[in-house]
Amino acid sequence: MRTRDGAFVAPRQWAVWIAAGEEHDVGSRSPARMRSLYVDPAAAPWAPGDTRVIEVSPLLRELLVEFCRRPAAYDVAGPDGRLVAVLLDALAAAPAAPFSVPIPADPRLAAVAAGLRDDPASRLGLAGWARRAGASERTLARLFDRETGLGFREWRLRVRLLAALDGLERGEPVTAVALDAGFASPSAFIAAFRRRFGRTPGALFERREASGPRHDLAAAGLAGGRGRR
Repeated sequence: MRTRDGAFVAPRQWAVWIAAGEEHDVGSRSPARMRSLYVDPAAAPWAPGDTRVIEVSPLLRELLVEFCRRPAAYDVAGPDGRLVAVLLDALAAAPAAPFSVPIPADPRLAAVAAGLRDDPASRLGLAGWARRAGASERTLARLFDRETGLGFREWRLRVRLLAALDGLERGEPVTAVALDAGFASPSAFIAAFRRRFGRTPGALFERREASGPRHDLAAAGLAGGRGRR
């Protein structure tokens, strides 16, 4: 999912919380089933003011699935209303996941960002991208730091890690995923993955596979956003 400020990836069993009023595009690179929950901002005073990926615990997952079976015009004072209250409490407690990367607005950086999203394994360094963008290497480095809060190498690393999530979720071998994403070796990929996400690729997805029935919740938790699919 993309907003004006960032790109967000929600593997199966994660979700994107979209801030109220945030314009966004939602898409999938492979067939997916998505559940969307629209929350009145007045019912969620705790809601974060920014868009983020959140972890969907087994409890939150089942609450979302069950609520989607209930009628849209539910009785707020009845059992359905109590279910919603528990669901909102679970959403409020959902921890954020670092499956995102800031998107720069400067046209020169936007061209670099688009190129790396299309080909995360590109071997071009900052100097090469600067020549393509028609800017000096120093200017491009300064713009990356100002617009994303990250240096070029760290920004590129995050793009590559997000690109790798697709292959991992499809069950592709770690070696193939690592090389396709531009890493020199599987060990370098696993080390970077652990530093960024706190778990190895295997541990991240094994935990989800063991958590119960698989429901695709790629973009649940919407709060008044305006979007396109």
